[in-house]
Amino acid sequence: MKVCLVTGEFPPMQGGVGDFTNELGKALAELGVEVRIVTSTKARNSELPGTCHLLSVVERWNWSHVRTISEIVGELKPDILNIQYQTAAYGMHPAISLLPLRLRLRRGTGSRLHTAVTFHDLKVPYLFPKAGPLRWWVNLVLARWSDAVIVTNAEDFARLSAYSFIRSLSVIPIGSNISPKPPAGYHRKGWRAHWGMEPDDLLLSYFGFLNESKGAETLVRALDKLVQTGYNVQLIMVGGKVGSSDPTNVAYLKRVEGLIEELGLTDRVLWTGYTPQSEVSANLLASDICVLPYRAGASFRRGSFMAALAHGLPVVSTRPRVDVPELRQGENILLVPPDAPVALAEAIARLAGDPKLRRRLGEGAVGLAQDFTWEKIAEKTKALYEDILGT
Repeated sequence: MKVCLVTGEFPPMQGGVGDFTNELGKALAELGVEVRIVTSTKARNSELPGTCHLLSVVERWNWSHVRTISEIVGELKPDILNIQYQTAAYGMHPAISLLPLRLRLRRGTGSRLHTAVTFHDLKVPYLFPKAGPLRWWVNLVLARWSDAVIVTNAEDFARLSAYSFIRSLSVIPIGSNISPKPPAGYHRKGWRAHWGMEPDDLLLSYFGFLNESKGAETLVRALDKLVQTGYNVQLIMVGGKVGSSDPTNVAYLKRVEGLIEELGLTDRVLWTGYTPQSEVSANLLASDICVLPYRAGASFRRGSFMAALAHGLPVVSTRPRVDVPELRQGENILLVPPDAPVALAEAIARLAGDPKLRRRLGEGAVGLAQDFTWEKIAEKTKALYEDILGT
């Protein structure tokens, strides 16, 4: 089987979709799939196996890239083209949404190419001022003309289930882009000391780019309430601050930094910046509690959440908008309402004072993470491709 993955970002560009495509490509190759990854000229080969090749050919995501990818597809003649969709990764430009329709209309290329789209979220592209519902229609065009639609979480599945014209709709989750593999010689006590932490100090971790949807302001306000209550607590912000794709992250970062300064928490917040994956792992493992107060609720589409689970961290997050039965309150996670700093601070304080509960949540997180290995994700994805092809 020959598969072409299209992604707006790829390592060393900073972004979860690029990391996902990297891991999926490698895992598919391990299953014997011949993989080509079409992406930005900013991308570089990240130790891909022999049957997985990177084509860094798109200088800018606009109308011309649809033609470029169509030409590449004509040369490669893959069995499946799978678009990894997140509008920010394509510069908020709508052109990628028309690629499946364009490929269907092409003539003289032999058997028709089958297409799939993986929606990493359902955010809409930019068209023009006051475009309104038309922006959502562009996403539906992408879904309508693809042979299969993949979503990564129950919330998006529920939303797209309302559209009967979608031929095939499946949930295939993402996995952790960060393996629990700290640098050689890692010692937790010494790593914490590097950050100025005593053994009994409370170290909270937050992982992921700052974005309006992720609730960092709520976390900062909860941190302030913990400090005011007398906790000797620090917050380590793990990873790059804003990523490579979403320009709105920069403005949001300034708001968060302003709030930290306003509340007098500058010395309490540690920023790691973008680091190698082994250091990301070490920083997560050095923390006591991972706090991820997403405004839309905990979701398996969040790579940062999946990384926290894979590292066996006790996690405090927010209640999903739809029922996610895999998340069990007090067993593998603590959930609080979104945008609720008092409730968030209370949940953190509860965990801080209950080592047995922290241990139970950490063990539950590791167990849950076993359902989201890249091998299982690749097997589900390959099975879907085979179903599309009728093999």
